[in-house]
Amino acid sequence: MNLVFDITGNVLIVVGALIFASAALGVLRFPDAYTRISAVGTAGGLGIVFVVIGALALQPNIVDAVKVVLIVALQLATSAIGSIAIARSASLTGSPLRRARYDELEHGELTSEREP
Repeated sequence: MNLVFDITGNVLIVVGALIFASAALGVLRFPDAYTRISAVGTAGGLGIVFVVIGALALQPNIVDAVKVVLIVALQLATSAIGSIAIARSASLTGSPLRRARYDELEHGELTSEREP
């Protein structure tokens, strides 16, 4: 049974690290502050959950399980609130929103079923 917990824990930690790496790539590649905030907020919320649960799987006990539940709940709540606060401050300071290069609706490829 320990082998199953060890493999599961290591896999979860690697998945969490990959989520953080993809967020770092998003920060480098995304064009404006709002999409960068989305990448970091999602990674902060989801990546740390995988890492903490993976660490619990490596050394499971009831005291640490209670701590992990508290960590996950607080991380998910504060990550969302923090991302919203940062996006709001970017909006209030006038951070420009980069427009899409290609708009499918502008060129008439997608039409509405409703007649005006």
